Parts: sequence; structure tokens; C-alpha cells
Amino acid sequence: MTTLAQTAPVPSGFPRVVNLLLNAGHAIDHMFLLIFATAVASVAAEFGYADWTDLMPYSVGAFALFGLGALPAGRLGDLWGRRVMMIIFFLGMGVAAVLVSLTQDAWQLAAALTLLGAFAAIYHPVGIPMLVQNVPNPGAVIGLNGLAGNLGIAVAALATGFLVKWIGWRAAFAIPGLVSVACGIVFAMACPKETEAPSKRKGGKAKVSLTPEMLIRAFAVMTAAAAVSTVLFNFTTNGNAQLLSEGFKGLIEDPAIIGTLLATIYAIASLAQIVVGRLIDTMPFKPLQLWMSVAQVPLLIFAAHTQDWWLFAALLAVMVFIFGSIPFTDAMIVRYVDDRLRSRVAGMRLTVAFGFSSGAVWVLGPLVKGIGFSNALWIMAGIAAIKAAIVLLLPDEPTVAADAANG
Repeated sequence: MTTLAQTAPVPSGFPRVVNLLLNAGHAIDHMFLLIFATAVASVAAEFGYADWTDLMPYSVGAFALFGLGALPAGRLGDLWGRRVMMIIFFLGMGVAAVLVSLTQDAWQLAAALTLLGAFAAIYHPVGIPMLVQNVPNPGAVIGLNGLAGNLGIAVAALATGFLVKWIGWRAAFAIPGLVSVACGIVFAMACPKETEAPSKRKGGKAKVSLTPEMLIRAFAVMTAAAAVSTVLFNFTTNGNAQLLSEGFKGLIEDPAIIGTLLATIYAIASLAQIVVGRLIDTMPFKPLQLWMSVAQVPLLIFAAHTQDWWLFAALLAVMVFIFGSIPFTDAMIVRYVDDRLRSRVAGMRLTVAFGFSSGAVWVLGPLVKGIGFSNALWIMAGIAAIKAAIVLLLPDEPTVAADAANG
């Protein structure tokens, strides 16, 4: 039998600066993982590689640990405490980024990026559950948090482009690293200490309670859809800088301008998460997520056959729907999972999804080198179609509500 939880929402009680830093943490998380993708051409040139595609596979460790590390991070978040884990996140990200800036060859770079990915794994299973615990409008909160995360991607493109041009790629890691350490210190001072770990708290019930069978089905579909969605996310966010450089070749050669164009795409596309977050609070997941998945297919095909400003427009449309799809999984966890378990459930989901999708980063360089961006985008369109088919397997929430009423 399914039942709707009737517990009244309780304010989270965090000072405004803590909520601000929790959102900033999402920006830092995505920004740091994508600095390398924007600066890879400069790094490859300094390390003696003929082409950026030859160096790209060395970053796969960061994305593999980003997924694999989410499981222990989520478990520690629930059992140990989310505040402590977030302090470790900010300080660890900062130190790891500085270490990347000090590397002297590709294998040192790979090791430092892998360490960065290990600390980056903390944020999603810990920071987001901490931000939404006991809030009455989780969809809107997650949408705003998603906007912050994707603005981090935009900042990575913009700031890295200018720092590479003015100072060098090492500064593109070191300067944000020092900022992250400063955020960690402020967070430790401003965030109240937890009186008990989330796993021991009362309350925080799921908005919709499912039978074990339906919960397993929802979790399986959610994880599969997230894995496929993250392949699209990793391929585009790691490849868009080079895709734009190739598409504007002969027209725009300045990396700072390319970075600005990419930052504009990400900044505009990020706003979709605000809209989607509010829609999540007012309508069922399935039809909304389905049509957002279907829309990506023709847009990716269109992007495969465009150049210069048409490519810019096509990428903007693609990223609107890719970014707009991000809030669904976190909102599903809030809707279906008790707060005492959310970090662990999120960690399990992220381990599978990001661990699987890290392959997109591994094959990006060799794939583009072998078949070109146009054919690669066709493959991404096929993957988007697979995601739409997976979403069809989600439980229908009106049925859930009807069962609850009958029960």
C-alpha cells in the first residue's frame, strides 16, 4: 500500500550564509571538474602532446572517483554528519586544485585530478540533502541549487579562458583552489554543529511513501536514467569548448572569446533549472522528464550539422534541455526517500551513474579523433532516445496518489 506522508515541513534553520555556501559548493564542484576541459589544449601544448585529444583520457580518474566516491561519502554523511563532510569537501577541493596546478607531466596531472574527483564526490550525496532537509518546496530549492551548479560550469568556461590567456593554465586551478579553502573556513565558522547524525534523527519523512517493490522500481529507473543523462552531460560539458573552437575555426581563434561564448550558453541554459524545479513541485515527474528527454534528440542531430553561429544556437538549445533535466533525480530522492537515508541512497545512485558515465570522458578524445564531432553528436542523439525510453518505465504518480486514497 502507498501512503502520502502528512508531516508538516520544518524550517532548516541554517543561517543565510550557510545556504549561500551550500549553493556555492555546487558551483565549485562542477567548476573544478571542468577547468581541465577548458584548459586542456594549453596543458597539452606545455606537456608536449600534439593534440588535446591525446591528453583528455588522463582526466578519466577524476570522473571515475566522482562517481565511486559518492557511495562512501553518502554513507559518512548520514552516519557521521553532513556539516563535517562539507568542511572536508571545501578544503579538499581547494588543496587538490592547487596540487593540479603544480603538476609537471601527464601522470602527475592524472593523479592530482583523480584526488580532485575524490573530494568532488562528497557534494551531491551530502550537500544537496543538507540543503533540502525539511524544506516545504524541495523542487524549487533543487532548481536554484542546480542553477548555482551550472553557473559554476559557466564560470569554469569564462574564468579559465581568461586566466589561461592572461596568466596560464596553472593559475586557472590555483586561484579557484584558494577560494574554495576560504569558503571552507567560513562554512566551518558559520554552520551550526549538528546535535546528531541524520541517520538518528526523527522526522524528515518522504513526501510519497511507496511499497518496497515500487521503490525498487523507481530507484532502478532513476539510476538508469541518471546514468544515461550523465553520459550526455559529461560528453557535452567536457567537449563543448573544443566543439566551439572547431566550429568557429577561421572566424574566432581567441580562447577567451570562445570561453565567453560557452559561458553565455551555460549561464542561459542554467535558468531552465529554476523553471523545471518549480514545475516539479506542481506536476508529476514522468511526462515532464519524458518530453525534456525527447526534445534532446532532434537538437543534437541539428547541432551535428551546423557551424559558427548556428552551432552556437544549437548548443544553447541542447544545453537548455540537458541542464533542465538535472533536478529530476535529486527531487525524486526527496519525494520518495526518508531524510535519514537520503545521503546513502544518493551515494548509491551517483556511484552507478557517474561511475558508468565516466566512460564518456575516457572515450571523448579518441572518439572525436576517430569519427569527428558530427558523428559523435549523432551517437549522443541515440543515447538521448534511450534515456526517453527508460523514463517511460517510471511509476505514474497519479496512480500512486489514487492507490493512497483507496488505501
